[in-house]
Amino acid sequence: MKIFTKFTASLLILLIVFSCKQENKILDKTAAEILGNPDYLAMSYGGYRQNTRDIQPTIEELKEDMKILNAMGVKIIRTYNTKLAEAPNLLKAISELKKENPQFEMYVMLGVWIDCENAWTDSPNHEAEDTEANTGEIERAIALTNQYPDIVKVIAVGNEAMVHWASAYFVQPGIILKWVNHLQNLKQEGKLPKELWITSSDNFASWGGGDASYHKEDLTKLLNAVDYVSLHTYPFHDTHYNPEYWYTLETDDSLSTVDKVDKAMERAKNYAIMQYQQTANYIASLGIKKPIHIGETGWASYTNSMYGDEGSKATDEYKEKLYYDAMRDWTNKAGMACFYFEAFDEQWKDANNPSGSENHFGLFTIDGKAKYA
Repeated sequence: MKIFTKFTASLLILLIVFSCKQENKILDKTAAEILGNPDYLAMSYGGYRQNTRDIQPTIEELKEDMKILNAMGVKIIRTYNTKLAEAPNLLKAISELKKENPQFEMYVMLGVWIDCENAWTDSPNHEAEDTEANTGEIERAIALTNQYPDIVKVIAVGNEAMVHWASAYFVQPGIILKWVNHLQNLKQEGKLPKELWITSSDNFASWGGGDASYHKEDLTKLLNAVDYVSLHTYPFHDTHYNPEYWYTLETDDSLSTVDKVDKAMERAKNYAIMQYQQTANYIASLGIKKPIHIGETGWASYTNSMYGDEGSKATDEYKEKLYYDAMRDWTNKAGMACFYFEAFDEQWKDANNPSGSENHFGLFTIDGKAKYA
């Protein structure tokens, strides 16, 4: 009886110790396990609360935002550059949250900003790059990834860095290819985690889904080099620039205002799917098989510009909710990640016009209050 009691007690202790170890084990998943998994919703994130990025969010503010996003099922976020303090501070904040609670999960798609030579001047050279600035962005991304390998799961080289309407800074695909290959080589050499995914995050047209001016040999090489395609689609902007899809159909004239809006937002969803499909078809025509995930899409809730009451009438919180729900439903069913743009309003984006649409894409206000969505 004593032997049995001692055995039982020992077994109980072992079970308790094992259970504690399991509870204290920090969770860690790969990009392949995260992207397209509806249990790991994705979101584009900027934590700036002021009308200038000169004032960086604090560690505590970043933690507060991460807790809000985690509570709504978001477990991977996207950032945009490594030069400013936000990215390293964000990674530090997430790391601290994981130490405080080993079951807390938040992963990062780390953005690397890429500029052309003489970007943001009157004479940008789109055939060359800002070597010093871009090298700094890449080197910081490498260092941060190796410092936080349990958090950084994707590096995105460039944000809308190839699309021609980004006239202040865009580069040719060969420049993005150079840096993607560099990062892929570091993976092969064991200088970056082997399961890290490398991509570039750009407009659907830049990935071949638009006109033929983008269909270049270096784009084909880039498509082969990335681990997946991060595609942007914005039906919101095309309510002004290509509004045919947005107009109320004659057959819908008899519908109520709410029903007309619902129909319009259904068309917006289908417009996004069309741009995705055009891109997928082009990539397939090259004989290339790569996963495609939505790197950005979103809908502003307010503006005083051409998307507002005096223009396409696209902005309000109800439409934002419908679009968010539609994008989540489509991408979750399709097994794609959707880095919805964006988590919180950021007023620095159009600092001279507080009512500008760029300041109102958040699902939450700057102070963390949920909108209709």
